[in-house]
Amino acid sequence: MIIIQLYGGLGNQMFQYAAGRSLAYSLNTELKLDITQYREDKLRNYALSVFSMTKNVASATDLGRVRRPLAWNIKHPIKALRTVIPQNVPIRFVKERHFYFDREIFALSDNVYLDGHWQSEKYFKNIEAIIREDFTLSDEPDYLNKQMADKIRNCEAVSLHVRRGDYISNPVTTAYHGFCSEEYYHRAISKLESSVKDPHFFVFSDDPVWAKENLKSGYPTTMIDFNGSEKDYEDLRLMSLCKHHIIANSSFSWWGAWLSNNPQKIVIAPKQWFNYSDIDTKDLIPESWIRL
Repeated sequence: MIIIQLYGGLGNQMFQYAAGRSLAYSLNTELKLDITQYREDKLRNYALSVFSMTKNVASATDLGRVRRPLAWNIKHPIKALRTVIPQNVPIRFVKERHFYFDREIFALSDNVYLDGHWQSEKYFKNIEAIIREDFTLSDEPDYLNKQMADKIRNCEAVSLHVRRGDYISNPVTTAYHGFCSEEYYHRAISKLESSVKDPHFFVFSDDPVWAKENLKSGYPTTMIDFNGSEKDYEDLRLMSLCKHHIIANSSFSWWGAWLSNNPQKIVIAPKQWFNYSDIDTKDLIPESWIRL
């Protein structure tokens, strides 16, 4: 059994699931999801239920088998008190050692609990087709999203994601993540305009007013602002239908671009993903993508 801890928003959960799925596949064992973080997280919810993948949630008994380090128990005393006395084979706790790809993960044996971000396609590139299938949405889009999907399919669509929200309003988040500058978007737009004939920009943003006022192009631009945070998975589906992509420093638009099936897609990503230079993001962006 492989147990993967889920935390963060939709994009983060997708990375975590994909890494756990890949390791479970390589070991020919089952994958279970630890979603207990969302009992206490007031800002995020478990978000993978919209996908067609098999969703096996780890039980209290499963989690009770995890042999967590003493430091974790001290940091999380309430969770430690909930631990069930294991009745069978213990599960080894493995914490992500660094942000870049760790090939030693695939040297692990069965019965492992993974805690980390795992933000590199190198963790799951070997089962890319399976991951794409797993991240197929279970339900058909509603009328408005279906109409927009048809519009996207019938033009040289470029998704452009602007994330501001908590990146701007929350000082702690701003200090850690930062945000993509207006200059970055103008350079990325110019790059796409010089590389793609007759692009049509589809803008996805939690700050559509800022995007409308600051990101202008001489080509058609459509603002996608009708889904909201409750249906962000619909935005993800629309992004994935676009032929090319300008992403933010966001795991959400990373997945929107990665899930695109266009073999000639151009993906532009920010060179600086975090404000902290000591976080090594060399394995975060696929080699074929462009960093500006």
